[in-house]
Amino acid sequence: MVAIVPLVVLAAAVAWQLVLTGHTLWLAAGAARAAARAELVGENPARAARSALPHSLERGLAVKRTDAGGVRVSLRLPLLLRRWRSPVEIGAASSLGER
Repeated sequence: MVAIVPLVVLAAAVAWQLVLTGHTLWLAAGAARAAARAELVGENPARAARSALPHSLERGLAVKRTDAGGVRVSLRLPLLLRRWRSPVEIGAASSLGER
């Protein structure tokens, strides 16, 4: 029984990291939509994307305009252990049409 406890802890950590990944994907899509709306009405898309994110994800935020007239938002994937910086970027793009 004692030998299984580390495996259960490892499985829980992997599962939680997968939850963090899905949540980051969801938030990146929402931030991309907010940035695209701001771009459409002539506001600052980076500020709009930043306002759609929790404070913990704002540090790794990158907002770029695409050639097709949309906006691409990239975030650093948060890790379970916050001391380490993630090498993985999660991104989403959104476009609401041309002006």
